[in-house]
Amino acid sequence: MFDQDIEKLQKYYDMAIEYLVTYSFQLVGALIIFILFLWLAAKFSGLVKKFLLNKHVDITLSQFLANLLKIAVLAIGIIIALGKIGISITPFVAAIGAISLGAGLALQGMLSNYGAGLAIILTRPFKVGNTITVQDVTGVVQEIRLGNTLLINEEKQDIVIPNKYLIGDILYNSYENKLVDTIVGISYDSDPHKAVAVISRILADFEGIDNNNPAQIGIDEFGDSSINIGVRYWVPTTQFFELKYQINAKIYEQLKANGIKIPFPQREVRILS
Repeated sequence: MFDQDIEKLQKYYDMAIEYLVTYSFQLVGALIIFILFLWLAAKFSGLVKKFLLNKHVDITLSQFLANLLKIAVLAIGIIIALGKIGISITPFVAAIGAISLGAGLALQGMLSNYGAGLAIILTRPFKVGNTITVQDVTGVVQEIRLGNTLLINEEKQDIVIPNKYLIGDILYNSYENKLVDTIVGISYDSDPHKAVAVISRILADFEGIDNNNPAQIGIDEFGDSSINIGVRYWVPTTQFFELKYQINAKIYEQLKANGIKIPFPQREVRILS
């Protein structure tokens, strides 16, 4: 038994020696080729990243493209090195193709997110600091990643949206602000023009409202029990509810002080004898 093991070891040793003698120069050449391509991959990757950043290309996209080039150059170097020492790469290519197909099917959702992230970085439908609304979710963009986008709302909650939902869907971008759209009902006995003037003064003097987008105030509709005044104005997204509640309280106080009544629904009931 011991002699058989020795024979096997001797056989493997002889094979290794024969391989080294036959391919010694090829091994050295393959090693040199691999080291050369390793250096070229790092060099080209750094140059591409520096060039893209100098052209003010997004840092995420710059890093992605630089890494992609690095992998491609290394792959070419490995293929040439393997061919140099007599190893056929055809089975490896077939295996890599099969693995890639399986991985692509398994990671279809993830890959679609990365593809959408790349499209967002290239087309720039929004940027960090913008207020976006998609699928009834609203928030301020904090970070744009390849796989997802991070939003934050007024409650300081982080909202992570997979990028595939941001491409190919209806997306609203109101930049730094968000629209307050509210209705104030006044009595038919009150003067609607006076109510509009009172609300206009409140919004004109209120700190925090976006003055670049003038407020819109006017008669919205004639209800059953009230004349409904429509009020639309823009506020910073991170202070949406805070400012809305403060302005609503101010409108109520000023309408009451100016003798403008806010009615409640009433019905007249007649009893026929």
